Amino acid sequence: MGGWFYHYGMKTTLDLSDALLLRAKALAKTERTTLRNLTEEGLSRVLAERESRGSVKLKPVTFKGNGLTPEFEQAAWSEIRDAAYGMERG
Repeated sequence: MGGWFYHYGMKTTLDLSDALLLRAKALAKTERTTLRNLTEEGLSRVLAERESRGSVKLKPVTFKGNGLTPEFEQAAWSEIRDAAYGMERG
């Protein structure tokens, strides 16, 4: 039993806005391609862009000084945060 077997990938359903779908269909017609090809091309581009970004490296931020003032040396972070934003300490 011979023959060719074609596998085109998984089928799925996407919810797109009407405006986006109309634009995509118009472009597909203009470029003489399919909506599927446009979707695959767009998704491939987005994935490649985001995968190439890498992680963001942040520089440590430090300030000169002698640490916390005595009233906050044993305080919980929530107390320090509340004081920094002008909220009353309880």
